[in-house]
Amino acid sequence: MVRGGEGSEEARERDRAWEWEAAAAAVAYDSCDWPPPVVAVCGPGNSGKSAFSRLLLNTLVGRYKKAAYLDTDVGQPEFTPPGFVSLHVLEEQAKDFNILYLRNPKRCFFFGDVCAQKNPKLLLSYIFSLYDYFSKELHHFDEVDSPERPGIPLVINTSGWVKGNGLHVLKEMLKYACPTHVVRLSTTVEGKNVPGGTFWLDEHEANTSVNLVEIRSAHDSPRHLLVKKEARIIRDIRLIAYFRQCLPMDFPVFSYDDLIQGFASVQPFQLPLSKIQVIDLHNQVSDNVVHHCLTGTIVGIAISAPVPLSDHCSTPCCIGLGISGSIYILLIN
Repeated sequence: MVRGGEGSEEARERDRAWEWEAAAAAVAYDSCDWPPPVVAVCGPGNSGKSAFSRLLLNTLVGRYKKAAYLDTDVGQPEFTPPGFVSLHVLEEQAKDFNILYLRNPKRCFFFGDVCAQKNPKLLLSYIFSLYDYFSKELHHFDEVDSPERPGIPLVINTSGWVKGNGLHVLKEMLKYACPTHVVRLSTTVEGKNVPGGTFWLDEHEANTSVNLVEIRSAHDSPRHLLVKKEARIIRDIRLIAYFRQCLPMDFPVFSYDDLIQGFASVQPFQLPLSKIQVIDLHNQVSDNVVHHCLTGTIVGIAISAPVPLSDHCSTPCCIGLGISGSIYILLIN
């Protein structure tokens, strides 16, 4: 015998699972063959944007064989450690939505913070630069249905910062990307939701070609679709998993303490401070105190380019993370 409350909860989960799957299928299969869809997924925090994006990516890969993913959520990224804005190309469908994956991005930038409010202008410059790279290099990267019409679809996962300056960032992002579809996840608390309609456009810019998709948020969502996140714990897990790659496979790592112990046994890479350029993304730091700021810090590693890779961003692309240990200043008389 099933209690009424339990039965109705299961029925709501089934209904929402069907709603999400139907929305993903509509975006992937009701779209024209050319051009492949560019889809922005929007909604307040913890509404299930990443979970729906995963489902949508699986569906798009099923049709197009490849799909690109632009992750703009620096606090809870899907495939990288926290603090990144990244672009990925997926060629395989995820078999388990409850597993957190780390993937090497096609291109990424190090934001250096888990809060987008730290520097909205820098965040937008990263997003615009990665979208430009996608448009130039990937939208025509491979064949889809015929040799004459190459291209792959794109899913843009946005952050849950949708009020105040966060809404401005979202609007600017959507204006720049001109998505073919905008998926809006809405909660029962209307005041927390993203505005309806083509809210990012001015009245004279009304765009009737964009497809608006409305679905319910992931509150009490289907368990097989949503990885329930506790932001701080998930960030810790991702960082530990990332730096775990520096240690032998048989070295046991279950916490930050284990990680630090492991690093103590590894011979660090050494180079003169004069051989590196230090870019502080959010503050101005004088050269004479930069070594104090670097000690014991997680840093983004990049290779400097003779000219900026993008008109929007002068920061070089990131190739990975490092931990800056002790810095020794030698005084020569």
